[in-house]
Amino acid sequence: MTEQNIEQEIQAKGLTAPRVTPADIDANIADIEIVKHITKSGKVLRWAVITTQNGFAVVGKPSASVSVENDNEEVGAKVATANSREEMWPLMGYELQSKLAG
Repeated sequence: MTEQNIEQEIQAKGLTAPRVTPADIDANIADIEIVKHITKSGKVLRWAVITTQNGFAVVGKPSASVSVENDNEEVGAKVATANSREEMWPLMGYELQSKLAG
């Protein structure tokens, strides 16, 4: 399921308690930098370094093609960005929980 599918299901079920949403993740992204590395064997890896609004940097797993011939800059950047976004969910959940507790 994609973030959008999950968000639609949450809204359809009327779940309205405080939570982190895809829009919250988007609003917290100040910048995305794609870092590309080519290994000695020619494999291409890409990481998305997301800088949040408060200046914290978040990095997820890299994107990589098994076959070098399948490497595509646009697709690799999308996969790397999605991987880094995944790392933001627990961080923002923790921040929200702290706000709710205090």
